[in-house]
Amino acid sequence: MIDLHTHSTASDGSLRPSELIDAAISRGLTALALTDHDTMDGIPEAEKQAEYRGIRLIPGIEMEISWEPGEFHLLGLGIHSPSPSFEAAVGELARRREERNLRILDLMHEMSIDADYDELREISGGKIIGRPHFADLLIKRKIVKNREQAFSRYLGKGRPFYAPKEGLDFARAVSCIHESGGIAVLAHPMSLYVAWGRLPDLIADFKAQGLDGIEAWHPTAKLRACKRLDDLGRSLGLYITAGSDFHGAARPDRKLGITAGDRKIGEEFLEAIPPLCR
Repeated sequence: MIDLHTHSTASDGSLRPSELIDAAISRGLTALALTDHDTMDGIPEAEKQAEYRGIRLIPGIEMEISWEPGEFHLLGLGIHSPSPSFEAAVGELARRREERNLRILDLMHEMSIDADYDELREISGGKIIGRPHFADLLIKRKIVKNREQAFSRYLGKGRPFYAPKEGLDFARAVSCIHESGGIAVLAHPMSLYVAWGRLPDLIADFKAQGLDGIEAWHPTAKLRACKRLDDLGRSLGLYITAGSDFHGAARPDRKLGITAGDRKIGEEFLEAIPPLCR
């Protein structure tokens, strides 16, 4: 098995990068892509452990792209040499994330909920602060019972504590990934919230702007949808990838090396992408 979409404590996963590598080894994986949200801070630790344990690590990232009405996440796979423009884009995403976090804090204060940034840093373990950590704060205050409830009642789109985070322009993100030696892959396409009738033309347009592949296989999608995405991607000449979107304890239903329909992610997905990105 392999996995081309995973997260560590460098963003919103529950395992440290080295622990993620150990978990992959215990699951029998031969290759793993670490694709934390808007950061590659976990890559050095993961690389060191991957070399020690004898597993192939694909350095990657999951970037937020400006999009409505759904979410647009772009995987950069095979980022072996981040360019200056890539580093600048990642820094910009970090600043925008902090601006959103401060807005969420303001919304909490408006509803008389005690919250401050220092406590959120403590909850996050000093890593990038995101909405899951606000959810943990709400659990700590006994306002909700779990993260799912926190998002459905307070942090999800249209809820009292929702604040949008401005992402990158798609063409700019693709350019940064290409300059860094990687390929740009549309993560979990169904989260775009685009009707099937419109999707082929939209993804064809993304390809014209530099998109290299689509993550046709993702655990949140139904098997029928995954097969349709696989066929669509192949018809457009795009790379087809599969991932678990593993986060650890935060999302215990997702298992390393497993994607939609509890299917194992085989090495054929790794062999299908360019050698320099593996």
